Amino acid sequence: MSNSSSITEFLLLAFADTRQLQLLHFWLFLGIYLAALLGNGLIITTVACDHRLHTPMYFFLLNLSLLDLGSISTTVPKSMANSLWESRAISYWGCAAQVFFFVFFITLEYCVLTIMAYDRYVAICKPLHYGTLLGSRACVCMAAAAWGSGFLYAVLHTANTFSLPLCKGNAVDQFFCEIPQILKLSCSCSFLREVGLLVLSACLVFGCFVFILFSYVQIFRAVLRIPSEQGRHKALSTCLPHLAVVSLFIGTAVFAYLKPSSISSPSLDLVVAVLYSVVPPAVNPLLYSMRNQEIKDALWNMMNSPGCCWPSLLMAPLLPNVTQRSAEPFLQSCYLPRQSLSYVISEHSSTLGTGFWMNLYWTA
Repeated sequence: MSNSSSITEFLLLAFADTRQLQLLHFWLFLGIYLAALLGNGLIITTVACDHRLHTPMYFFLLNLSLLDLGSISTTVPKSMANSLWESRAISYWGCAAQVFFFVFFITLEYCVLTIMAYDRYVAICKPLHYGTLLGSRACVCMAAAAWGSGFLYAVLHTANTFSLPLCKGNAVDQFFCEIPQILKLSCSCSFLREVGLLVLSACLVFGCFVFILFSYVQIFRAVLRIPSEQGRHKALSTCLPHLAVVSLFIGTAVFAYLKPSSISSPSLDLVVAVLYSVVPPAVNPLLYSMRNQEIKDALWNMMNSPGCCWPSLLMAPLLPNVTQRSAEPFLQSCYLPRQSLSYVISEHSSTLGTGFWMNLYWTA
């Protein structure tokens, strides 16, 4: 094949050669995919149906669940279909679409995780400014910026990757169309453009990682100053699931792309790709719900309620009118110990005004 214009399809890496192992791969991926659909679907439905969860933290958690559904739906169904039908083929445009959506969802998920770290930082370190810094307009703007950045980033990578001449065959050494594997098929020095773009991306990823790390350093410092053990436990209970998700996401991705070439092999690359692209979307709902009593209570109430108000899913963060809550419930929602509430309110009683009555819950 002389160039990419003569390529009509790519051949993806198969998980197994025997029929029994192919069917095992199909059923294993089907189980993981259904678990991801169920877990993320329950979180989306729970946040949509319970007005008590219409807060910035759960608004971004809802976005994260949508992205997990999108990312796992980009790669897993095609791999399952190929194993079921004993095929390795994916069309040229199907491969381009897979690259676009995978980069889009992964980039956007990382942006949302960074925003969620900022949300936890403000909630614990600056609780009196929470309603100002993370009001409904600010949350919508941050979410829109993340979605827009992810779209532009995906367009840039996809256009640059598939504009390269490909003359080293059409066999992709991965179970989905991954940019580094496609670059190996290029025979032109122009692939250095994409390498440069990947280096720039690595710098941006590192910048977000430093921001997340800084946020958690400040969070842990603030938590250690909370006098009661119950207050520290409640504060950490909102941060540990996010920290676990970030660690799983970044750890597997860093190992996938920065591991030494001496230990690189197609089988190891395949396993690592599964760890960073398939496992997190299925595990994230469990991590967020396991230690979150609010999610558990809301899920139980939803299962015992006659109906659910689905329009609140998209409309809640866009409505300008919000339910006004007093300072004490707000501070409790930020997990300050009860004995500190009277002190904070008494110290700031002279300044309690419209700016202090936080817009905590968004109405449906």
